Amino acid sequence: MASSSDSWMREYNDALKLSEEINGMISERSSSAVTGPDAQRRASAIRRKITIFGTRLDSLQSLLAKIHGKPISEKEMNRRKDMVGNLRSKANQMANALNMSNFANRDSLLGPEIKPDDSMSRVTGMDNQGIVGYQRQVMREQDEGLEQLEGTVMSTKHIALAVSEELDLQTRLIDDLDYHVDVTDSRLRSAEEPCCHEQEYEKWLLLHVNALVSAGDRRSCCCNMDVG
Repeated sequence: MASSSDSWMREYNDALKLSEEINGMISERSSSAVTGPDAQRRASAIRRKITIFGTRLDSLQSLLAKIHGKPISEKEMNRRKDMVGNLRSKANQMANALNMSNFANRDSLLGPEIKPDDSMSRVTGMDNQGIVGYQRQVMREQDEGLEQLEGTVMSTKHIALAVSEELDLQTRLIDDLDYHVDVTDSRLRSAEEPCCHEQEYEKWLLLHVNALVSAGDRRSCCCNMDVG
C-alpha cells in the first residue's frame, strides 16, 4: 500500500509537470503574433492553468502538515517545503509574465481577489474530489468575469461609435446651415441693390421736377413784368 509520502511525491510531480506546461504556453504566447480575441482566449487559458497550479501548491502544503511526524525525517520535511517554495516562486514568475502583480492577486482582473491564506484554508481537509470541485468553481468565476469584461468592452465600443456618428451628423448639419446662411445673405444683397437704384432714380427725378417748376415760376414772373 502506498504511503502518504509517496502520494505527496506524486502530487508534487504532477504540479511540476503543470508548471512546465504553463511555461511552454507562455513562451508560445510571447512568440506568437496573434492579437485580439484569440490572444485574450490564450491569456485566459494560461490564467486558468495558473489558478489550478496554485491550488495544487496549496494542496501540497496542506498534505505536508498531514504527513508531519510520519516516517520521514525533519530534513526531508524541510526539503519538501523548499520544493513547494520553489514552485510558488515559479508561479509568481509566470503570473508576472502575464502582467499580474503577484500570485496572490491572480484573480484581480477576473473577479474578487483570493489570497493565498484563504485559498489554503479552503482546500485544507478536502479530498481530491473536493479540490477538483473547488478548481472548477474558480474557473467558472473567471469565465463569468471575462464575459462581464467583454460585455463592458463591447458596450463602450458601441457608445463610442454612436457618439462618433452623432458628431458627424452635427458637423453635416452645421455645414448645411452655413451654406444656407451664405445663400440667404447673397439673395438679400441682390434684392437690396435694385432698391438702392430705384431710390437714386427717384431722387434724380425729383430734382428735375423741382428744377422745371422753378423755371416755370421764373418765366411767369417775367411775363407779368412785361405786361405791366
